[in-house]
Amino acid sequence: MATVGKLDLARAISQKIGVTQKQASEFINSFVEIVEEKLSEGDKVQLVGFGTFSTRKRESREGRRPGTTEKIIIPASIVPVFRAGKGLKEKLNS
Repeated sequence: MATVGKLDLARAISQKIGVTQKQASEFINSFVEIVEEKLSEGDKVQLVGFGTFSTRKRESREGRRPGTTEKIIIPASIVPVFRAGKGLKEKLNS
């Protein structure tokens, strides 16, 4: 299984819709920035059939430092979540 990076995506988008690779790269960067902004504002980003980007709050919890097993408190945080949509799930399982 290969890893596909931004450059690979930009190349594929440019070939698929007939724009330059630079334009495709700008589109990807803009998309990522907008999703980050919306999530930081507490909004969800839903692409019907593909999936939903949202956030989830993780409460603080007790953990252990690797190697020493010393107890530490892991602070609360907000983490990004992606939930695949029906269309994507069906495509992956067909």
